[in-house]
Amino acid sequence: MSVTLVLGGARSGKSRYAESLLRSHPEVTYVAPGPVPDGSDPEWAERIRAHQARRPAGWSTLETTELAAVVTGAARPVLIDCLSTWATRLIDGIDAWQDRERAASHLQEETTRLLDALTCATADIVLVSNEVGWSVVPATASGRMFRDDLGRLNAAVSAASDHVALVVAGRVLDLSDCPVVAH
Repeated sequence: MSVTLVLGGARSGKSRYAESLLRSHPEVTYVAPGPVPDGSDPEWAERIRAHQARRPAGWSTLETTELAAVVTGAARPVLIDCLSTWATRLIDGIDAWQDRERAASHLQEETTRLLDALTCATADIVLVSNEVGWSVVPATASGRMFRDDLGRLNAAVSAASDHVALVVAGRVLDLSDCPVVAH
């Protein structure tokens, strides 16, 4: 059993790389914690369709934000794609984009639950997340809040992971043996 975090920017290849790590397993639970396509955003629906089309037939998809429960109950490998859409849905779910403290508190509670589950996992777990801290400083308070909270979430999951990879321009950098900075 191992926990792997795969980080990268938009369209970096992080999801494809994460999928390749579990390709040899005939059955994988693919957890999609982001917004469920409802027909209002054709571009988002196409992204989801493309992801689904490249997965092996034996992989099942589960759309949920209950990541800790999935990890705790996993009897087969789990691929969670991705933590940034999970964080977005958690904040959306409590309508806290304008309430920094409430959003941070809720995200911290859910992160703690996820970290506790990862330490007890009995199946391989691969998590994907966006690295958003290298861009321009967001112009809005909610954008800065998201960037900062996602950075903290990524650091916490990285510290709890056996393996960490950064995907940049389709190239994979193994960060597993790099020192962990306290956060």
